Amino acid sequence: MTPQQAARHFHQELLGLKARLLEMSGLAEEMVRLSVQAFIEQDVTKAHVVVDQDQKVDALEVRIDQQVHELLALQQPMASDLRSLTMTMQIANDLERVGDHAVNVARAVQHMAGMLPIGATPELMEMATLASGMLSDSLDAFVRSDPTLAREVCRRDDRVDHLHNAMFRILLTHMMEDPRRIGPSMSLLMISKNLERIADLATNIGEDVVFLVEGVNIKHGMERKTD
Repeated sequence: MTPQQAARHFHQELLGLKARLLEMSGLAEEMVRLSVQAFIEQDVTKAHVVVDQDQKVDALEVRIDQQVHELLALQQPMASDLRSLTMTMQIANDLERVGDHAVNVARAVQHMAGMLPIGATPELMEMATLASGMLSDSLDAFVRSDPTLAREVCRRDDRVDHLHNAMFRILLTHMMEDPRRIGPSMSLLMISKNLERIADLATNIGEDVVFLVEGVNIKHGMERKTD
């Protein structure tokens, strides 16, 4: 294989890898959307669909990881190509974890079936909207290579953290007032925690996009450009 042919082959492999990552992102985003709908509507059927989709996301993450390692070993990429491969693997790992958290939300919905209803608080509804939007925008930022949108996603994370803390206080009050609410309150707390984690992972993806496009590390409030 000539150097030109090798370069074309590597470029094709990168395109295939990105297509697989986009497929995975679409599945993860759909799982979050369905899990939130299942919670809002208390729809156990939708919750079952989310749980069933988890294996597909897991399989894609494994395939992406294998393909990245093969390219790293065989092609020995440099500079931006190396950064692209490592960030692809990292984003795939974050998406797999997003899928896991969507499953946790769905299972909490299943667990709540037949319990004393508490009802969704405005705080939890806002969390669901924010977390879903952050994931969608972080993936959009990745597709468009848009560091401005990626940074904007990261700025929303503090609001989600604040809402999660508020949910803990609200649900603790419910449990103290009526022991019958302990079970459903714990399920709602699980949903809140998993939405908070989805927002964290969307933030991770946003940070990865900035690093991928600009070579700048913004994790933990840092703004350091790599050499």
